[in-house]
Amino acid sequence: MLAGKGSKLYSVFKMKCPRCQEGDFFISHPYSMKNIGKTHKYCPSCGLKYEKEIGFYYGAMYVSYGLGVGLFVACWVSINLFFPNANVFVQIAVISGLSIFLSPYLYALSKIIWANLFFSYDPDAIKNFQASKNN
Repeated sequence: MLAGKGSKLYSVFKMKCPRCQEGDFFISHPYSMKNIGKTHKYCPSCGLKYEKEIGFYYGAMYVSYGLGVGLFVACWVSINLFFPNANVFVQIAVISGLSIFLSPYLYALSKIIWANLFFSYDPDAIKNFQASKNN
């Protein structure tokens, strides 16, 4: 149950709230240019405030940098492994193209990973939120 509900991987790959893992983290999908990278202010299911403080997601830049480096290394190794005679300019073009194409997804991924570093899963979060709304 490495990526099952209750794990950080579940929240990251499904892009769900880190606390309840039910509510959507982002307003829309990563490739919606109108709302690129925009998160809800609060989780629609458990009421978690996604931005702990002003500038909270600046730290996600470090995660994004790591994802970008990982993408570069994976592409470079794959190209050299499967196409050992590939021209350097072909390698640059492929890596640049993938980086540009995947940048909205990597941006969203870095934000959800950053949030998961600071918020923990609570199986009773929705129930507690509903109870607090009723009181």
